[in-house]
Amino acid sequence: MGYAIALEAAKQGAQVILVSGPTQLTISHPNISLHRVQSAQEMYEKVSEFFPTADAAILSAAVADFTPKIVHNQKIKEKQQSLHIELQPTVDIAKEIGKTKQAHQKIIGFALETHNEIEHALGKMQRKNFDCIVLNSLADKGAGFGYDTNKVTILHKNGKVDNYELKSKSEVANDILCTLAELFNG
Repeated sequence: MGYAIALEAAKQGAQVILVSGPTQLTISHPNISLHRVQSAQEMYEKVSEFFPTADAAILSAAVADFTPKIVHNQKIKEKQQSLHIELQPTVDIAKEIGKTKQAHQKIIGFALETHNEIEHALGKMQRKNFDCIVLNSLADKGAGFGYDTNKVTILHKNGKVDNYELKSKSEVANDILCTLAELFNG
């Protein structure tokens, strides 16, 4: 969804900074500045660099919630029958920029939930200081990762709920950008 949103925003005239984790997706538009990162820490650093001067952030996905505590720079050879990898939490990028958000800035977040979807998405929106949140459901056929289509529900701080049918990701991107425009026009 992030690439679809970036391209649609650029087509509408926005200057877009796209911070992307590892993917095979490509994008090219004169209004898009693409910054590729490999880790959650690198993503946090890039987002922290650009967010203070941004009008808005649309946070479509996290790189990872956890990362290995020890990272080896060489292949781990087969020495034992089992291997235990200790994980540590990554920086919660959304929560951190939510703490620094200024009155003129807007943040739209995403939630991919498997149960108690509305409740969990509303909690996430509150905890991370989002202006609204886009709820994806794994229960919706043809939606989410690996598809050119998506079906979302946009939840607003004021209690408004916008339900959308399954449609192309570019159409969903336009719906999200219309929501962002509404936030600014308040």
